[in-house]
Amino acid sequence: MDDADAIEVLLVEDDPVLAELLRAQIAEAGHRGAHAGDRESALAALRGNEAIGIALVDLGLPPHPNEIREGVRLIEQALLERPALKILVLTGQDQQAAAFAAVRAGAFDFIAKPAPAARILAAIERARLFLANERALRAQGEARITIAARLKDGLKEAGESAEERLLRQVLNDTGYNVAEAARRLGLPRENLYYFLKKYGIQRNA
Repeated sequence: MDDADAIEVLLVEDDPVLAELLRAQIAEAGHRGAHAGDRESALAALRGNEAIGIALVDLGLPPHPNEIREGVRLIEQALLERPALKILVLTGQDQQAAAFAAVRAGAFDFIAKPAPAARILAAIERARLFLANERALRAQGEARITIAARLKDGLKEAGESAEERLLRQVLNDTGYNVAEAARRLGLPRENLYYFLKKYGIQRNA
């Protein structure tokens, strides 16, 4: 990858073995990177390095590694300070509700663990291309309001794409059993019906 195409990736992972593996994979793909093991150090890294454009975040962070609250708080706080940041979340394969909560909080995409390097790097590349497109729009010298509107729409579309993909995945896994799908996503059943309507998903799809 050319230096012009490289982007700095912040890895937020409290497991040192997994963190080292992911750092090696990210570096091998040509991306510069930084590492943080908890929410506060991740926010400090973002504040100290404007070049970071992508964050790869494990939702289970200390002091509550078995819950998602720290990861979701990080997503919300990071995007308040850096709205253009692309956040990719790592979740366990059975943590569909966690992935849904992360996407609703503003995550760009989600990756189920364990994930092969190719899957993680493909998600990083997609985020990089999206970020490059945003920067290109700014470089074109368009009016600030126009750019802001286009970027906001683009982020909304990206977020909804991940949201819809997760909904369809869970529905498929449950044989389109609405009650079970709602349980796995941590949603009231009536809320799930709203999302079915929003994305035009038929129960007998």
